[in-house]
Amino acid sequence: MHICHVITRLIIGGAQENTLLTCEGLVRRGHEVTLVAGPDAGSEGSLWPWVQECCTRVVRIASLRRNIHPLDDLRCVGDLARCFRELAPEVVHTHSSKAGILGRRAAVRAGVPGVIHTIHGMSFNRTQRWSVQTLYRLLERHAARHTHALVSVADAMTEQAVAAGIAPREKFTTVYSGMRTELFRPDPEVRRQVRAEWGVSPQAVVVGTVARLFRNKGYDDLAPAVPRVLKKAPHCFFVWVGGGPQRRRYEMMLEGGGVRDRVLFTGLVEPAEIPRLLNGFDLLVHTSRWEGLPRAAVQALLTEVPVVAYPIDGTPEVVIPDKTGLLVKAFDVEALADGIVELANAPNRRQNMGRYGRTLCLTRFDHETMVEKLEALYERVVAARIKDRGVRGPAFRIGDTGLDS
Repeated sequence: MHICHVITRLIIGGAQENTLLTCEGLVRRGHEVTLVAGPDAGSEGSLWPWVQECCTRVVRIASLRRNIHPLDDLRCVGDLARCFRELAPEVVHTHSSKAGILGRRAAVRAGVPGVIHTIHGMSFNRTQRWSVQTLYRLLERHAARHTHALVSVADAMTEQAVAAGIAPREKFTTVYSGMRTELFRPDPEVRRQVRAEWGVSPQAVVVGTVARLFRNKGYDDLAPAVPRVLKKAPHCFFVWVGGGPQRRRYEMMLEGGGVRDRVLFTGLVEPAEIPRLLNGFDLLVHTSRWEGLPRAAVQALLTEVPVVAYPIDGTPEVVIPDKTGLLVKAFDVEALADGIVELANAPNRRQNMGRYGRTLCLTRFDHETMVEKLEALYERVVAARIKDRGVRGPAFRIGDTGLDS
């Protein structure tokens, strides 16, 4: 098949990594894969250097932008529809809310046989104003009418979408977000090296995060929790992996609590560096206020690092209480601090949770498993559409499309 994936921005992020791993896996399985993306970058870093390695073709659509602009967005639908007519894919698979809404409309206009969308995280969520949530809910309902299958990266996404009336349950398939599980593994020597770079003693308990320094990532809860943790577990040391616009704000919060010297900020790091850094952690804290599936939690568990997190969205499908970590009351600083202290003072529990978590995640969240399930879904959707129409879908012709590729 010829499969066209569409995403708004190729920043360093979970949805983007998921999409590129899918493209890469489909190419290995013999499919033609085109990736369509907008030109926007961001402070999170870029995945564009990876793109050429994992796709048959790359197309940039200048009008595909993250910010909402009605006239530009109408122009983008036309641009995408022309792109799809020239490429003639059997499947268009969209990702992220903006590319999902515009891309699905364009795919229908272009007569694409199979239109699929992945929900990496709900476009309407608890961090938004009611009016914004209502608008996105209506847009998602409309787009779902023109979608032949909806993919959820966690069962929680299906439950939320069905409850919001986006589409009937039978239209959804859960395909867990895949990782390169082979890259994440515990390594005692790497652990020693990383902790030496951080200036951390072997006896310290390193409490780590891997997330952008951004309000919705929960640092507003974690920063005031740090002094509470250190009062009960003074052997803890915090390492925050990631960059972002709110760094100075959080530094000031830590300074106000008198604990700035107990938190190391690594700044933005390359995705390839994450497996190594995770070896330096003793436990991971994940406090995002809005999540599809917490990839950082999966990656930590693959490295045998247990997790303390909030029980929201897809997190309970990764962080299983007393098996792979602890779930604490959401957005409660005291509960968060108590959960960190509980595991910081329990080395045997941490070890057992880490081992169980690695075994669980090796199969459930492997990228090959993800690609296999998506490939099967594409085949089912296209076969059903051909049967319903009584005609074959447009055949892909290898050649110059005349597009900016």
